[in-house]
Amino acid sequence: MYPSLREREQPIFSARAHVFQIDPATKRNWLPASKHAVTVSFFYDANRSVYRIISVGGTKAIINSTITPNMTFTKTSQKFGQWADSRANTVYGLGFATEQQLQQFSDQFKEVKEAARLAREKSQEKFELTNPALNIAAPQDLSEDRHSPPLLTVNGPEDKLFRSKSADMEQLTSEKERIKKMLSEGSICEINLEAELFTLQDSNAKLVAALHEANTGVEEWKKQLAEYQEETGRLRDQVAELEAQSVRPGPSESETRDELTQTLEELEALLKAKDEEIHNLQSKNSDIPDLEKEREEAVQRLQDLETRNAELEQRVQKAEQTLASSLEERDRAESEVQRVIGVLDVKIYDLNDLRQSLTKLIDK
Repeated sequence: MYPSLREREQPIFSARAHVFQIDPATKRNWLPASKHAVTVSFFYDANRSVYRIISVGGTKAIINSTITPNMTFTKTSQKFGQWADSRANTVYGLGFATEQQLQQFSDQFKEVKEAARLAREKSQEKFELTNPALNIAAPQDLSEDRHSPPLLTVNGPEDKLFRSKSADMEQLTSEKERIKKMLSEGSICEINLEAELFTLQDSNAKLVAALHEANTGVEEWKKQLAEYQEETGRLRDQVAELEAQSVRPGPSESETRDELTQTLEELEALLKAKDEEIHNLQSKNSDIPDLEKEREEAVQRLQDLETRNAELEQRVQKAEQTLASSLEERDRAESEVQRVIGVLDVKIYDLNDLRQSLTKLIDK
């Protein structure tokens, strides 16, 4: 039953506005019915020829007003308008963002009001034609009595006939009013059912959207978790490799140190030998020019050795710098691993909370 009620009703115009209702206590102050601007729509029910204004805020209908020919939409300011609904026993107010939107809504209200008037007239004509109990044709003599004065005879046959016809007309009128009242009450019940259905459909759509969004978030969290785990494994491998390198120096560094130590020992022994030779030569005090030349050659060789020693020292410094950089990089990698592990712990905690929320939502 409910889906058929919604399918036959089609929107014909929509606008965004802030909704207000008159304070039932003071009948002067406005009470906001929505926290922000909501969609206000005109709907047309083709089966019942009824026009309605409907607006939903959150999970409830804040406007459900059936338009009647005696309603009037009044613009009280450049961006505000109102109308009274006697069935709902309230006054609705709409605040628009621009004057143009207010004018469009006012024009649409006038068009729908006129269409409601025409629809009511057609509905009444159709109702009278399709109900034989309300469409009994008057006899020829009765119609003549309406256009001519009644016969003023006391207790005559004409007086009895007139009273009988008057009683029949009063009975038909009361029957017609009773049927109209029943139809009006049924229409109000149907409107309430449609409003409830509209609210339930909107709430269901929001729940489905929230569930879909939650499922999408879970898939994204799983992908991020897999990426973090992969990155953590890669960083752990790098840290292990750096630790292995820091524990045992490479073959090139060990050879460089051994070569430098050996060269230094050779230089010290050579210097010591040359000092002894110079001392011996000076003590002998013979062939001074040859000794001077030999000394110059020894000094030259000593300078060459010192140059080579400086180069070896630079190589040692570079090796030490490389080792320090490796240790620093290992420290940075360890810090990065700790940071990633902390981020993973937070993500896993958030994922567990999200799973618990999804479980509660699914249980509900």
